[in-house]
Amino acid sequence: MAYVTTLFARKMVAAAGTGIDQRATLERAGIDPDAPWDPKVMIPATTYYEMLEAMAEEIDVTELPVHVGASMRCDDYGALGLAWKAAPFLKASCLRIERYARVWTGVVTYELREEPRGILFILHREGARRLGLRLSNEATLASAVSLSRQVCPVPFSPIEVLIQHKGPRSKAYHEAWFGCPVHFEADLDAVLISHEAMERPNILGDEGISRYLMSDLDTELTRIKTPPTVVGEARNAIAQALSEGTPRVADIAKGLGMSARSFHRRLSEHGLSFQSLTEETRRELAEGLLRDEQYSLAEVAFLIGFSEQSSFTRAFKRWLGTTPASYRKAELINASSPAQIKH
Repeated sequence: MAYVTTLFARKMVAAAGTGIDQRATLERAGIDPDAPWDPKVMIPATTYYEMLEAMAEEIDVTELPVHVGASMRCDDYGALGLAWKAAPFLKASCLRIERYARVWTGVVTYELREEPRGILFILHREGARRLGLRLSNEATLASAVSLSRQVCPVPFSPIEVLIQHKGPRSKAYHEAWFGCPVHFEADLDAVLISHEAMERPNILGDEGISRYLMSDLDTELTRIKTPPTVVGEARNAIAQALSEGTPRVADIAKGLGMSARSFHRRLSEHGLSFQSLTEETRRELAEGLLRDEQYSLAEVAFLIGFSEQSSFTRAFKRWLGTTPASYRKAELINASSPAQIKH
């Protein structure tokens, strides 16, 4: 199950301004508008994407991800942001993001790749290329450039920006902000940075502080490698109960040997709600069952708690941006294709 920090969601909503009902938008995503901005509170990635897609129905979101990326500050990322600032040079900063990104998100990984013209800082994010994911990718790439500008002692711009999805009618705003060519419909989501910029000393580079922060981040990584026991147990209980319809929180809590109130509190400690956990469990089960041809679409719908196949189809399209039938067809084609070497 993939999660992202609510910090990103709050930044997106704030950047949208008065064009949307900010309070209602946050509440629909399961975020308390009145609560402090706590980056450690997470929401499911699918919920985040749905929120962005709902915003896109109300306002023009062409420039929104760049605005959000530009607004990100090193301090927003806690110890990870401080480790970025304290690294001796930009390449070391990027290497720390490559290593410790899981502290902040379970949906994105990063890779540094040497090229003749420079070094690619590559963003990897799995999943259907739905609008919410595309907007999130653009914001993430813009964030990388914004953070680079904050530590670079001279004006910084990458050599070029690569984005896999189709671009807007005009990319003038993107290129003006990034300060370089932006290529949509590319093979990668990445920022190409020159060797010179990568080796340039950071303004606040401090090796002593850097070692301390990396030790702290290593500890954080250790903590998140194993999913919280209560979350894993709850997910299993929900999965087993789904064939009988939508599970009731009281029944799941009782099966785990705790009160509903204690159960809610334990989930909230991990930035989760019972509703979001049930939704994510349904989606994961649906994806797995659809990859097995022995189950009809009606059977898959029943096994994950839907009384009607039409309701399942609508939910699945909301989750992944495609229908169950189309998803199954694509997965079966991929499974039958010869394995390819990744470069």
